[in-house]
Amino acid sequence: MAPRLGLLLALLLAGAISAQQQQFMEYMERRFGALEERISQWHDQSSRYSTELREFKNQVITMLENMEKEQDRLRTEVENTAVRVDRLEREVDYLETQNPAPPCVEVDEKLMENQVSTAKKRKNEKYDKLTDCSDTISQVKAMKILKKFGSSAGLWTKDPVGSSEKIYVFDGSSNDTVYVFPRMREFTLFSATRKAARIKLPYRWVGTGHLVYGGHLYYIRQQGTFQVIKFSLANKTIVDSSVFPVEEQVPVFGLSAFNYIDIAADEEGLWAIYATRENEKNICLAKLDPVSLDTEQMWDTPCPRENAESAFVICGALYVVYNTRLPSRSRVQCVFDVSGTMTPEDAALVYFPKRYGSHSSMKYNPKERQIYAWDDGYQIIYRMEMKKKLEI
Repeated sequence: MAPRLGLLLALLLAGAISAQQQQFMEYMERRFGALEERISQWHDQSSRYSTELREFKNQVITMLENMEKEQDRLRTEVENTAVRVDRLEREVDYLETQNPAPPCVEVDEKLMENQVSTAKKRKNEKYDKLTDCSDTISQVKAMKILKKFGSSAGLWTKDPVGSSEKIYVFDGSSNDTVYVFPRMREFTLFSATRKAARIKLPYRWVGTGHLVYGGHLYYIRQQGTFQVIKFSLANKTIVDSSVFPVEEQVPVFGLSAFNYIDIAADEEGLWAIYATRENEKNICLAKLDPVSLDTEQMWDTPCPRENAESAFVICGALYVVYNTRLPSRSRVQCVFDVSGTMTPEDAALVYFPKRYGSHSSMKYNPKERQIYAWDDGYQIIYRMEMKKKLEI
């Protein structure tokens, strides 16, 4: 009896366990099914997200490519616009050159005759100096080459009167536009004239003998005779004009055929360096009144024109710079002192460092005691070392 009861209990227990296992297996199958469904959903979403991300990436790449193409197109349009602007500026300059607005400048013939008569009466007289300046050149202390700009001939300068730091550039030996840079730094760094201010003159200049002095621009105009034009830099108008009181002028420097009058400034004021057919072998010098442009005195110097390339004035003494037809080393070979305190024989022979060609202009700045030179398109500064004339 007992064994049968044990067997019955065993069978009942085994049935219960089998039912539990069956329920557990069904539960696990349901859970695995739910998990597989979620994995399938995640896989579908991941595929969709990957597809959308790939499509977005392609859209971004396409947009970037279009932006690059648009940037290239805009850059090309800007460059073309700059070229058209330059061409338009040249055309406007040409039209203004062909149709200038002439200012009211009249030449009084009687006044000119009086100026000529007065200047000739005082010709070669000893000059009464306005200052006690008695310095002369000892040597070229230093040379600084700033840059290469513009044509082979030209001039650059600063106003020696006042505190202005502006640089004025005359490019070429005949033009009507002056470039103005705010300071030396900008002139040195800027490679194009587009960044410089421009002054349009009412008449074209000739030569490279012009000057900025006391807020005015003094430049040479040729219309049959040679005129000195005084132009206000503040008002951009002509203040005065004077016919230079000499006849039959010839180029003042043998190596610079485009220069007939070279206006210079020193501690004494303004000077005009010139030459005439009457005394065509030598250079002449005249003292100018910067206010009225009257010629106060005139001198025939012993300095020859032949092989002269430029000149400047320091403390009332004319220094003429010579070279050769095949450019070599420039040198001050003739000095003429209008006060008579120094003879050409007593002056020291001063050499300039070997450079590129020959000077088309040399502008002495009495305030800075240095020379602004234009040498075959290169802009150079010469710093001068001075000593008293009595020490020579």
